Amino acid sequence: MANRLKDATSPYLLQHADNPVDWWPWSDEAFEEARQRDVPVLLSVGYAACHWCHVMAHESFEDPATAALMNERLVAIKVDREERPDVDAVYMTATQAMTGQGGWPMTVFMTPDREPFYCGTYFPRDHFTRLILGISEAWEKDRGGVRGQAERVAEALAGNASATARALRDAGGTGGAVRAGAGLADVTAAAVRTLAGDFDQRRGGYGGAPKFPPSMVLEFLLRHHERTGGAEALRMADQTMEAMARGGMYDQLGGGFARYSVDAAWVVPHFEKMLYDNALLARVYAHLWRRTGSALARRVAEETCDWMLRELQTPQGGLAASLDADSEGEEGRFYVWTPAELSAALGPQDAAFAAEVFGVTDTGTFEHGRSVLQRRAEPADAERFGAVRAALLAARDRRARPARDDKVVAAWNGLAIAALAEAGLLLNRQDLTVAAGDAARLLADVHMPGDRFARSSRDGTAGASEGVLEDYACVAEGFLVLYGVTGEARWATLAGRLLETVLGSFSDGEGGFYDTAASAEPLIYRPADPADNATPSGAFAAAGALLSYSALTGSARHREAALAALGVLPGLAERYPRAAGWGLAVAEALLAGPSEVAIVGPADDQRTRELHRTALLAAPPGAVLALGDGTEAPVPLLAGRGLVDGGPAAYVCRNFTCRLPVTEPASLRDALTA
Repeated sequence: MANRLKDATSPYLLQHADNPVDWWPWSDEAFEEARQRDVPVLLSVGYAACHWCHVMAHESFEDPATAALMNERLVAIKVDREERPDVDAVYMTATQAMTGQGGWPMTVFMTPDREPFYCGTYFPRDHFTRLILGISEAWEKDRGGVRGQAERVAEALAGNASATARALRDAGGTGGAVRAGAGLADVTAAAVRTLAGDFDQRRGGYGGAPKFPPSMVLEFLLRHHERTGGAEALRMADQTMEAMARGGMYDQLGGGFARYSVDAAWVVPHFEKMLYDNALLARVYAHLWRRTGSALARRVAEETCDWMLRELQTPQGGLAASLDADSEGEEGRFYVWTPAELSAALGPQDAAFAAEVFGVTDTGTFEHGRSVLQRRAEPADAERFGAVRAALLAARDRRARPARDDKVVAAWNGLAIAALAEAGLLLNRQDLTVAAGDAARLLADVHMPGDRFARSSRDGTAGASEGVLEDYACVAEGFLVLYGVTGEARWATLAGRLLETVLGSFSDGEGGFYDTAASAEPLIYRPADPADNATPSGAFAAAGALLSYSALTGSARHREAALAALGVLPGLAERYPRAAGWGLAVAEALLAGPSEVAIVGPADDQRTRELHRTALLAAPPGAVLALGDGTEAPVPLLAGRGLVDGGPAAYVCRNFTCRLPVTEPASLRDALTA
């Protein structure tokens, strides 16, 4: 049996390389094999940190009898959803349409023509083996019926995909691009009202269990409050962020957030920790601190950035994708505690103190009487708490650690670059800015040499999968933020290059964007989902990056493209604003201008640094920063903006029309908050 996964860049595929299953990677050769053997295809999609993926692998894919049945009756294809989000999106849509729900592992049976006819998620081994036998029998005895159903499913999926964006544009009444003004302001105000109606007034956040961090919605709410002064938007954001940070979803010892809470009160997390969640949340907590001065928000922003660098930074400077939920064969084992374990690490007196502070009880809040650490209030004895926390962290570090998926995903690193760069400037942490630059250089040098843009890399080697829209858009956004923080013109130039590809290869011809490039591998339909999920949608991320680039360069073409990409926003926000958070955040930037701030002065001049940091601290929603030394203009926003009386100066502009320059931080703050 060929070991076709042994050279994969995906740690998830490598986890399955030694299975007795005769796995194929997603490839034309796999489907041709199914056609030659005249058997159905099994597509199994998951990711390295997925708990239930591990369970199904152990029960079924590592079981010789089950593997033998799979090898006899099927061609089995294994896909890492993080490397192939396009494949995942297409077949997840099919799974949700057929079953009413989705998740991972995703299990899809399809024809050799890639058309799905039976979908599901996790199956226990006995159920899975019965399913294989039933599928095989139907394939042999009712081939026409199976193929007919598969063709109808594929046609319906393609038809629905092509109609979605048009329906949203029609529902929103835009018929194309939105325009900044009263209409768009009404959209954002209505979204706040709808969100307020869905808000969990007691526990923060939205919906019941499981409860996910509403990262993009939080950014929108903060921007809306900044622009309008609306107290309700700030209250929802602040309450949710405090509840998440004080509950078990936040790692109270090491920092960083788990993927979601399995309950509605943020007590017990699903323990996998993803780069994208932490990048988005680190940035929004930093934004909460800059607006409110919340000590909790600052601490969480800083600890989350530190966690990303400590736990996820690779030797090449990128940020790894995730940490597993499991260790020692148990979900959450690395993170949970019993009173006896506290006592062993601390001694009885400090153990009692820790149990009270962190909510550790004899009955526990998790399985087997263990407790997830919470921090519902600040301890009265801060010095003692610091020592206890350090001792527990040291004891935990001696435990078996969760596995790390060390592939570097371009889009998620783009989100992390933006978060680290801004936090570095806001929090006076030059090391965070340096780390953002390291990650950006890896993307520039490894992921995007020449005309190709790789979705992922591992150990400094680019993977085979091409970048999708979110990769281009999120990396462009990260590069633009990094330029505004460092003044290195390279990042603005590379962002422009990425956005040219967005406009040229991803456009749907009607103002929207497909999620895959025109040159990408054809699937049964070309995905184009405008809605946010756990990360910003590619379309809304593109709108944000295009708007920022237009503000730096004065490009009307990029601004018009951003407006067109937001054409789906009114229809989507009216129905489900929780799926439109990033689009609404971009809308807030549009309503605010966005403001353009040019800082000129020698990089080693303390006055330049003070103006620069003040600009980011006080900037209106979605503002862009340009940083130069006053001698040249690497971006058009800096053209004609010189020193004042030989010293550093700041120019506050909108649509390239600027106020008189200011030279004092207080004057700059007044200009930005006017």
